[in-house]
Amino acid sequence: MVSSIVKMENDDVMTPPWLTPMLRADYFVTCSIHARWSKSECNFFCLDCSGNAFCSYCLVHHRDHRVVQIRRSSYHNVVRVCEIERHIDVSCIQNYVINGAKILFLNERPQSRVGTSLDKICQICFRNLIDLCGFCSLACKLDGVKNGGDPYLTFSLRGTLGDSWKIRNTGVCSGLINGISVGVDNQRSETAAVLSPGTPSIESHRDYPKKKRRKGIPHRAPF
Repeated sequence: MVSSIVKMENDDVMTPPWLTPMLRADYFVTCSIHARWSKSECNFFCLDCSGNAFCSYCLVHHRDHRVVQIRRSSYHNVVRVCEIERHIDVSCIQNYVINGAKILFLNERPQSRVGTSLDKICQICFRNLIDLCGFCSLACKLDGVKNGGDPYLTFSLRGTLGDSWKIRNTGVCSGLINGISVGVDNQRSETAAVLSPGTPSIESHRDYPKKKRRKGIPHRAPF
């Protein structure tokens, strides 16, 4: 009995209870309550209520709740990364840029032809990916978490995979620019001059403008 309770608690940590209802909700249908109103498409989902999708006029009933907006891209439901990453770890999911904002797809979009690079395909539906991510959508990562193949794969923001994923993608790249070691990462850029004992200082390499010699008084040649 104790082991079953522990398993349920671990499942709640790995997969939030609202994730599956959000993926299966009916989006972009006319709201049954505000059907006579304009722009009453159901494109919002409440993470606290975990019910069905609702329109913008229903937002008043979810004033203090966690609500995300579902959008449409290529006839598929998407969500902005900046909105969903506040609640779950969305690492290992392929991101796309639509209208200047990063988005990810809610459900899988399988394709018949698999690319030549097996490293850049979804582990669940085998869709071609742009980056070395692992999954093409939230639903595919959910299947990956449920399969239990990777113990570090989780949706929890407290998980270790999210930290290691950020470390791998924010790793400091070192290079040499004019003999100076430079450290650059995704968050900030800073130049750190690390010179060996025998290396001349940076000041000695600067090209200062040469001083012009003042022209003296001309002297006439003797007869």
